Amino acid sequence: MSETLEFQAETRQLLQLMVHSIYSNKDIFLRELISNASDALDKLRLESLIDKELDVDASDLHIAIEIDKDQRTLTVRDNGVGMSHEEVVSLIGTIAKSGTAELLRKLRESPEQQQRAELIGQFGVGFYSTFMVADKVTLVTRKAGEHHGTRWESAGEGTYEIEALDEAPQGTSVTLHLKPEDSEDQLFDYTADWKVREIVKKYSDFIAWPIRLGAADGPLNSMKALWARPRSEVADEEYHEFYKHVSHDWTDPFETIHMRGEGTFEYEALLFIPARAPFDLYARDGKHGVQLYVKRVFIMDDCEALTPRYLRFIKGVVDAHDLSLNISREILQQDRQIQVVQRRLVKKVLATLKEIKDKDSERYSAFWAEFGRTLKEGLLDDSENRETLLDLLLLPSTHAAEPTSLRDYVERMPEGQSDIYYMTGESRATVEHSPHLEAFLAKGYEVLILTDPVDEVWVEQVTEYDGKALQSVAKGQVDLGAEEIAPERSEGFAPLLTWLGTALESDVKEVRLSTRLTTSAACIVGDKDDMTPTLEKMYRAMGQPMPHMKRILELNPDHPLVTGLREAHAADPQAAGLGETAELLYGIALLSEGGELGDPARFTRLVAERLARSL
Repeated sequence: MSETLEFQAETRQLLQLMVHSIYSNKDIFLRELISNASDALDKLRLESLIDKELDVDASDLHIAIEIDKDQRTLTVRDNGVGMSHEEVVSLIGTIAKSGTAELLRKLRESPEQQQRAELIGQFGVGFYSTFMVADKVTLVTRKAGEHHGTRWESAGEGTYEIEALDEAPQGTSVTLHLKPEDSEDQLFDYTADWKVREIVKKYSDFIAWPIRLGAADGPLNSMKALWARPRSEVADEEYHEFYKHVSHDWTDPFETIHMRGEGTFEYEALLFIPARAPFDLYARDGKHGVQLYVKRVFIMDDCEALTPRYLRFIKGVVDAHDLSLNISREILQQDRQIQVVQRRLVKKVLATLKEIKDKDSERYSAFWAEFGRTLKEGLLDDSENRETLLDLLLLPSTHAAEPTSLRDYVERMPEGQSDIYYMTGESRATVEHSPHLEAFLAKGYEVLILTDPVDEVWVEQVTEYDGKALQSVAKGQVDLGAEEIAPERSEGFAPLLTWLGTALESDVKEVRLSTRLTTSAACIVGDKDDMTPTLEKMYRAMGQPMPHMKRILELNPDHPLVTGLREAHAADPQAAGLGETAELLYGIALLSEGGELGDPARFTRLVAERLARSL
């Protein structure tokens, strides 16, 4: 019995884009099918080595391409691990990937076809590329060890048909019912032997399994593992195609790293830094890690033990020589040799990024725009490489519109400045207009503007750079010169400060005169070890209960509002309206830093009443 099912809504929208040929290079459909077939063969060989009781034939694992010119069909067949009925529905009928909604939003907003194509390629949905060249696709599969198969068929529209089969060959075959040869968007005839040979040689030569065309004698591909060949013998184009195979990205990588480890634990590694961030980079359930092989035998995808989470964007392969074929993820996490390999890989990746940064700042800036926020996470977890990571930072600052490195910041520090100043906040505009910056900018001191959520955390753990302390302009006392508050400026403020401290005791723990204000009346600061309001808000958003944290109200002794309040209080400490003025002063300071009022309605009513009395 066959049944007709509807595609998931997101899948349906992506299929429509594929059917309408948004991608100019349609040859890649065959690369994607061969890549999927190769993965299936890798997994079957591994399962057959580990499970000796598995009822499979692993004697001649290969990929076959079959062409029927009369019927205009092209079939890619493998005798790999195959899929169950449930896996067919979940893997093909549904795109169960984080970031799908964001992808579709960007696709709708993008007017350029090439840009839309790159977005889809970046998302990694290779099977659907078949609908660029086919009017209908038929898939037949049988999972290794099972006795019944599954047939799936769709024209790439809203539905697909699926049925159980009593018999089916082991593995998976995908048959493309190609569009007519004279179709407007069909540039090549994919039933031509020469075209298939050309595509395989260009995109899939490195595949480890033989790729056969019909009854041809030998395989179309060389089957040589790229990571085992000397770098001098591998062309950049070969590296790029291998990257697309392991990452399912359609764009070339940003950088290729080919390395070999020798000694007590031998391995080869071929790593890639992508050019663009994947959509699931910040997804909680997003997988990361490189592929692990042991003596050319595939062991697992997404081996997290080989790369730390902050380098989760790294793709590639590590081929170890001395591990067991049935090693588990749990054992890998504890394996000392694997930990050594991870440290070497991390140091090589960071050294490569440092070299790029030193040689080509524009190219490095492009990388930082994609992955800088992720790289900052390493400052929290990787103390061993913290100094290198600090050298890799590019941070916005008040110096210019472009971000700066900490090294350049230090080199620009004027005489008399001993610390590296920064301020965290929700946006650049909020920080730039904050009263906390006034005195620093007046003295010509540059301030780093840190607006990524992770900035709130790493600045608490990193205390210095190059011997210079990292100092928040919104925390603690700041020393901008002993002359800043001369006795004559502070004279007569003590009674006002005491009274304000009492009037605002539910919100502040201290009221004092400020050395950081030049034009604003007041600002709110924290003690040196206090949590910032933004971090407090982040914890609350994650559902963690946080007690209300009182902070410090600082006043500008030269501001007319503050001096006027001092005189009014000195004349009559019980005068009507002084309490409301204190509330307004605190509210203004809170709003100026982007904070949230406890009672917005009361604040606006007080402001309206004061404005009305002034008219």
